[in-house]
Amino acid sequence: MMMPMLDPDVVPPAAPARPVPGRPLEIEALVREHVCVNDEYRYLSLDLPDGVPHARPGQFYHLLCPGGDGLEPFFRRPMSVYRVEPERNRVGFLYKVTGTGTAAMARLWPGDGFNIFGPLGIGFTLPADTAPIVLLGRGVGLATMGPLVPFARENGHRVTAVLSARAPELLMSVEEMRIAGADVLTVTDSEGTSAVPHVEGLLEDLVAQGRCGALYVCGSSRLTRLAQSVAARHGLFGEVALEQQMACGVGVCFCCVRPFRENGETVHRRVCCEGPVFPLAEALA
Repeated sequence: MMMPMLDPDVVPPAAPARPVPGRPLEIEALVREHVCVNDEYRYLSLDLPDGVPHARPGQFYHLLCPGGDGLEPFFRRPMSVYRVEPERNRVGFLYKVTGTGTAAMARLWPGDGFNIFGPLGIGFTLPADTAPIVLLGRGVGLATMGPLVPFARENGHRVTAVLSARAPELLMSVEEMRIAGADVLTVTDSEGTSAVPHVEGLLEDLVAQGRCGALYVCGSSRLTRLAQSVAARHGLFGEVALEQQMACGVGVCFCCVRPFRENGETVHRRVCCEGPVFPLAEALA
């Protein structure tokens, strides 16, 4: 893969300090809401006990999916947080049924108990100033980006979200992000607007309008490479949230190791505990 070239006249902003995750807990939560969002995705909302720590945008939980009727998930399932509601002691997940664990989750009803472990990992950071930010997400990446909008708005950042999907009916979070204060642009495969050159044009327009001072991306390798190129060209701060298979979720099993770029060399990091959010320039997409 060709590396994006950084303009020597462009000085990248200083990176803010990475957040330090707190101590995760095993939590007995209760299902509050469980509904279909569209033909592919479901939304699960949980009530948490009083006094438990709440997740930062970009963090995840390890979910103990229920068994029975032939569905016996062996490992917990890592799942990024889609909605954080500390004032209500609630957390929400957006997920797609893809295997044994998520199929077992799909049978949960309001009032059922659900064991979760977390919050885990390192979440998003925001630029030190109030620079406007752009979120770029596709597919499951839209779930990870969800809590970043209110978090950024509460901290004084203008937010533009560029949301991608195969078709308009599969777009998610559009109204939720608008209600939370984001300007939302949508691109889809079926409409011919999700191709990299078109999305690159959108990002360049946002930079020219002074609406893109930092870039955040999740859910697509091609969009990650595009974001890296645009960020390098304009000296923008950026972060990427990575999805990865995990077994333990706490860095012991080394199941989720991926290569990264650091000071011109390739290093290996555990997505679960050294991420899942990483500096955009360091990811090898």
